[in-house]
Amino acid sequence: MHIPDGFLSPPVWAALDAAAIPAVGYMARKAQNGFDESRVPLLGVMGAFVFAAQIINFPVGIGTSGHLVGAALLAITLGPASASLVMTAILAVQSLVFQDGGVLAMGANVMNMAVMGVLAGYLPFQILGATHRKLAVFLGGFLSMMTAATLALSELLASGVSMPRVVLGLSFGLFLVSAILEGVITLAVFQALEAMNPRFIRQPFAEQNRAIGALALAAVVLVVGGVLIASTNPDGIAKLAQDLGIASRATSLVQTPMADYELKFWESPWLQKASAGLLGLLLISAVCMMLGRILRSRAAVTR
Repeated sequence: MHIPDGFLSPPVWAALDAAAIPAVGYMARKAQNGFDESRVPLLGVMGAFVFAAQIINFPVGIGTSGHLVGAALLAITLGPASASLVMTAILAVQSLVFQDGGVLAMGANVMNMAVMGVLAGYLPFQILGATHRKLAVFLGGFLSMMTAATLALSELLASGVSMPRVVLGLSFGLFLVSAILEGVITLAVFQALEAMNPRFIRQPFAEQNRAIGALALAAVVLVVGGVLIASTNPDGIAKLAQDLGIASRATSLVQTPMADYELKFWESPWLQKASAGLLGLLLISAVCMMLGRILRSRAAVTR
């Protein structure tokens, strides 16, 4: 789902970079309203969990894989404004540290997943959450993925990438499967959290220690054990690029020792992935908690 540099034309990525800055700024102002310090740990652990889930690919079709985006899960648990900031932090770290997603295309990825994906993921819960909770959570996951995928395809088309109808239809079908799985996984995680804490969404954040601990443990298990069974097939955007013959256009403006989620100091492939994943968890958690403290301090100033 992450668009690398080289796929979008300069006018497209520049326009989306320009749009992402005020969009994220608006979300930051909304998030600081009434922000409480007790929410800071939850921002850190939710960011870490979604990061961990994103690096575990699962098969969605022949030769293609997908992964949880997590926009709806973040929106439902944190609220759309805070969720947008956490997702933006995840995307920035993935691009700058793990070379996953372009630096110039960061605005596109932020708009697709951290802004529009979050808003689309929260809309069903806002409308149906009080009466049809499970359906709302599933639809949130489904819509967040389909929104991000549709925007990504539209941006490629706007950049002049020629897509035969057969390839476009196949890609859309694979994204549809990924969206269904996104909804199912989002609902499963949500139900697990509420099973541990029935008032998880409504209660004060300070009372969510059990759920926070479970999410933190799940994140560690995913990056340590999940990498052993994760699919190595390309995800939807990468597979589409292969089918269109544009995969060679992908470029990276940064070079880091943890590219492709591998810390290459080790000989063991498992150690390379697991160690990079654990460092990523710590980094994402620290960045998200720092964002939470900034929001808390700014909220205190405006009161």
